[in-house]
Amino acid sequence: MKPAGLNNKDKFSKDPSQALEQLMEGFGSTVMYTAYFYTGDRHLAEDISQEVFLRAYRNWNSFRGDSTVKTWLTTIAINVCRDKMGVRMFAEQATDPSQMERGRTFNVEEEVLRRLQKSEILRHLLCLSLRYQEVLYLYYYLDLSTREIAEATSSPEGTVRNRLHRAREALARELRKEETANEGYR
Repeated sequence: MKPAGLNNKDKFSKDPSQALEQLMEGFGSTVMYTAYFYTGDRHLAEDISQEVFLRAYRNWNSFRGDSTVKTWLTTIAINVCRDKMGVRMFAEQATDPSQMERGRTFNVEEEVLRRLQKSEILRHLLCLSLRYQEVLYLYYYLDLSTREIAEATSSPEGTVRNRLHRAREALARELRKEETANEGYR
């Protein structure tokens, strides 16, 4: 079954050079934020992003389009992060991509409120194990389906659903802990 919509490979140029431009424009921030989520280092995330798009360029003609382009690029990004980080990745905490500096213009008040909301939840998310952080990030921040997460992480879809369910429960427990602690101060 081929994916539909703008994420379908058929919507991109057959020429790898032109497709690369389209991929970088359409998914550059997704790849960068994913790399930053895994590494916590902006410069390393930039290097990883370049590597992801280089691999995408090299493999564009062999990409069959069985998954969405976003899932394919996310899979490459996760694999490059795992390759670069190795064992360190599992010892370090993932990082909030919204904390990464950006070079675009934005409404300061809206951005601060958005970051506060996301950072508050992400602060609790970062207390969870890495596999729970990963599935919540991919599902809620990148809007990947459980099938796409399974493809991107090379895990069975049932495992992804189970992790997502357990991650939600663990996150709810973390939020309740803070709520209970805050009630003690009233």
